[in-house]
Amino acid sequence: MKTADTFEPRRTLLLDLFQVGLARVNGRRCVVAALGAAEPASPVWVAAIGKAATAMALGAYDALGGAIERTLIISRDPEDLSGFAAGPAPEVWLGSHPVPDERSLAAGARLLAWVDELPPSVWPLFLISGGASSLVEVPAPGATLEDLAALTRLSFTSGMAIGELNARRAALSCIKGGRLAARLGGRPARALFVSDVPNDDPRVIGSGLMGPAPGGTDGIERTVIASVDHAVAAVAARAAQLGLTVHAPRERFAGSAERLAARFAHELIAGHGELLLLAAGTDGSDGVTEDAGALVDAESCARISIAELDADDCLHQADSARALAASGDLVHTGPTGTNVGDLVIGLKLAALEAEVLAQRHDGRRQRVL
Repeated sequence: MKTADTFEPRRTLLLDLFQVGLARVNGRRCVVAALGAAEPASPVWVAAIGKAATAMALGAYDALGGAIERTLIISRDPEDLSGFAAGPAPEVWLGSHPVPDERSLAAGARLLAWVDELPPSVWPLFLISGGASSLVEVPAPGATLEDLAALTRLSFTSGMAIGELNARRAALSCIKGGRLAARLGGRPARALFVSDVPNDDPRVIGSGLMGPAPGGTDGIERTVIASVDHAVAAVAARAAQLGLTVHAPRERFAGSAERLAARFAHELIAGHGELLLLAAGTDGSDGVTEDAGALVDAESCARISIAELDADDCLHQADSARALAASGDLVHTGPTGTNVGDLVIGLKLAALEAEVLAQRHDGRRQRVL
C-alpha cells in the first residue's frame, strides 16, 4: 500500500500553491498596499480585531510609522509583538473563538471604552478580520453570554449560513450591526477588512462590527482589502506560470459542507490516482483545532482503513481529524496572518509529470515563495 509520501512531488506542489494564495491575502501586506506611503494629516489610533489583527496592525505600522499614537489589538492567540519595537507597545486583549466567553466580553468592554476615549484630533483606523464576531462582544440589554454561545453552537449543527448567523449575532449585540460605527458620532474614520464572508459585505464581516448602521450614514471610509477571490486568483496565476492548465470556478463554493465534500470526493478523487485535493482554512485552523485542513489523494480512505478506523464513522462523529491524522493527510500551517475563509485546490497530475515539473520549476518556485 502506498503512503502519503508516495505523492510527495504533487503534495509539495499543492502546498506551495496554497502558500501562494496565503501570501496574496496576508493581512500585513494588504494593509500596507491599501494605506500607501502618504503620511496622515492627524495622529492615528489603530484598533485591530480578528484572527489577522496582529498582522494587520503591523501593516499599519509599516505604512504609517510614527503617526500611530495608540494601538489596540483583539485577537485569539498570543502572538509575537517584536515587530512593534519601533513604536509604542500595542495594548493586547485575547478573546475566544469560535464560541465567545468572558474574555470576549472583557475585550468588548475595552473596545467601547477605547472608542469613547478617542480625542477629537485623532484619525481612527479600524482593521477588521474574520473571527471578530466571537472575539469581541457586548451583549444587548436582555441578552446573555449564554445566548451568544448557544447561537454559535446551534450554527455548528444546523448548517446555518454565515450571513444568517452574523445577522442573528448582531441582534444580540450592542456593538455589531453598525452600532459601534454609530458610536463614532459621524466623525471621519477608515475601516479596512479582510473578508471571510460571502459577497465581502462589511455589514456581515465580523457581524457588522464596523459596518454601517441600517439606513444610516456615517463618516467611515470602508475598503475590503483581501478576500478568497484574491487568493484563488493568485493560485491560478502561479499554476499557469508552472505550465498547468487552470480551471478557476466562476463562483465561490457555497452550501452544505457535507454535500460539497461528497461532490469532491466521489466525483474528483476516489479511484483516480492522478487526482489530489487540498482543502484548508486560510487562518491556519479549523474550528477549535490547530489543523488548517487536509490534503487527500485516491488512497486516503485506504490508509485510514489500515489504521483500523472507519472514515464514515469519524465523519459522523465530527472527528475527521483523527482519521486524517492516521492517513498522514492533515495540513498544519500555524497562524497565517489572514482569514478569508477556506481555500480548495484540486490537482490532476501524474506522479512522473509532477517530478519533471518540480525539477523544471524548482528554482523559480523558491524565488517566488
